[in-house]
Amino acid sequence: MGDPIAEYTARLLRQENEIKALSAEIDSLKNPVVSGVPDHIDELREENTKLKYRLNILKRSLQEERMECTKTMMNINLRLQEIFGEAIRAACPELDSAPLAVTPSQQAKFGDYQCNSAMAMAQMLKAKGSKVNPREIAEKIVQNIPENELIQSTEIAGPGFINVHLRKNIVSKLLTNLLVNGVQPPPLESRKKVVVDFSSPNIAKEMHVGHLRSTIIGDSMCRLFEFLGYEVVRLNHVGDWGTQFGMLIAHLQDKFPNYLTSSPPIGDLQAFYKESKKRFDEDEAFKKRAYQCVVKLQSKEPEFIKAWNLICDVSRREFQKVYDCLDVSLVERGESFYQELMTEVVKKFEEKGLVEMDEGRKVVFAPGQSIPLTVVKSDGGYTYDTSDLAALYHRVFVEKADILIYVTDSGQGVHFQVVFAAARMIGWYDPKVTRVEHAGFGVVLGEDKKKFKTRSGDTVRLMDLLDEGLKRSMDKLKDKERDKVLTPEELTKAQKAVAFGCIKYADLSHNRINDYVFSFDKMLDDRGNTAAYLLYAFTRIRSIARLANIDEAALRKAAETTEVLLDHEKEWKLGKCILRFPEILQKILDDLLLHTLCDYLYELATTFTEFYDSCYCVEKDRQTGEVVKVNMWRMLLCDATAAIMAKGFDILGITPVQRM
Repeated sequence: MGDPIAEYTARLLRQENEIKALSAEIDSLKNPVVSGVPDHIDELREENTKLKYRLNILKRSLQEERMECTKTMMNINLRLQEIFGEAIRAACPELDSAPLAVTPSQQAKFGDYQCNSAMAMAQMLKAKGSKVNPREIAEKIVQNIPENELIQSTEIAGPGFINVHLRKNIVSKLLTNLLVNGVQPPPLESRKKVVVDFSSPNIAKEMHVGHLRSTIIGDSMCRLFEFLGYEVVRLNHVGDWGTQFGMLIAHLQDKFPNYLTSSPPIGDLQAFYKESKKRFDEDEAFKKRAYQCVVKLQSKEPEFIKAWNLICDVSRREFQKVYDCLDVSLVERGESFYQELMTEVVKKFEEKGLVEMDEGRKVVFAPGQSIPLTVVKSDGGYTYDTSDLAALYHRVFVEKADILIYVTDSGQGVHFQVVFAAARMIGWYDPKVTRVEHAGFGVVLGEDKKKFKTRSGDTVRLMDLLDEGLKRSMDKLKDKERDKVLTPEELTKAQKAVAFGCIKYADLSHNRINDYVFSFDKMLDDRGNTAAYLLYAFTRIRSIARLANIDEAALRKAAETTEVLLDHEKEWKLGKCILRFPEILQKILDDLLLHTLCDYLYELATTFTEFYDSCYCVEKDRQTGEVVKVNMWRMLLCDATAAIMAKGFDILGITPVQRM
């Protein structure tokens, strides 16, 4: 049996061509009445109208079938953009790149979504010399909306807003799909490779609070890309090479005779580093010896490589303690990895005639940039500029990455701007093909709104901060008397979930571009938009089924057999909120601002509370407390909410627990 849609479409095409031919024939005849022809056209047009009607029914039926067959979540906003994009092109074909603005409605009285393109289109038409009322444009858009599976009705409001009401049965089916198949992201057009450069501490130095944001934000970005199906390379571009290591080894030769068999612990190593820097700045003889050590290290003399490896190993072990606490995985690829490539990169710029001499330095000026990159110092050594160019080259040509993201503080924004401009100038990547982006972030402030320091003015050690978080979260749990109801194992799990979850969420819930104030009191508060509130909310939602004696198997069976009813306004509001998850992720994919996900999870939790307060999920006998009725479709809404929250937590790197 042939495809009915293809058959109808072919017949329509034939008839429309025949109508065009006959119409042209009539127009060409001077005699307005031509025997037999007009009747024939009328018959064709009548049949054509019937065919179009049947074709639209078939198309909508096919859209619904495809929706039911797919296991992935639908991005409703994106689908509406497709529908309105088609309508806008049909309504105003004279406009190239007409604006497309579809957003969720802020108030129920304005429908579920709004298309706000008409006003901007009116401005564009006015610029072309055609004055049209935005409401008229909105009417034309509505008239040209193609048959689709999503839209129940539309209405035009105000100056030209198009309010969109979704079909309840489709929203119900989308929720069922989520419950049956789990939280599956929309399919990718192609599986791209993403390199995320984050964390990047310095060898021989302890990780401090400044590394916290890069580590947390970078890890969450990786988790998002991984969930969406991208191939992700998590790179730790550690500072493990350069003059400072010659300086440190020279100092260890004097102060730590066993430097070739063991390295000092990280705290002592950092103190030695500070001492070596002081000697390097004040003692010319030491400075000369330090440079000799650098040359020997760069020449890969065995003794110096051994000492350097010991220093790196001690540092790595300390870094790993932090990464284990925060559940972060990385592939180390420090500056030393790119040493040999740096020479090649400088040569490539020289061959293209892009290197200039400046007081003995080799510099590169990129178009539109006021400061140059120093690719070779006057002493012949390489710089951060050189290593970052080499790293970018390796990621584009060896890793063959489609997307490169650098997660560092905003203070390095200008540096990366120049590096990227130089890479474009030499032709390494086309920004239309390869996305290269610096995801900058603000600094961590203390509660005094100044840079976060210890009382003595030192930088806060990251491990000290995490240990303090553990202590405070345990105090909080004991204040709520959770130690009396949880087993010791459950209490420890809850302690870690709250401590590390709150530290991560406090960072991620702020716009990364801004500075943020670090406050344990605020992040551990279980009121408002905090991890503590969301973790408790999640645990409560998960407990609803357990207290009603409904196990996972019963919920799975109900998902396949029970329709999710959305008759109550709070059921409808919650159902729509749950299904906005894919569009939230798409927005973050575009702008890399993770606070959007935190805001969404908080909105989902508060929307759930409204639903739970208004709609009985489980009805109990008031005297005995026994369950007398379970409204299973509402239990399914609870389950869908928890599933989305769990996935959201996973992307944020937060680990919820069953009991808190």
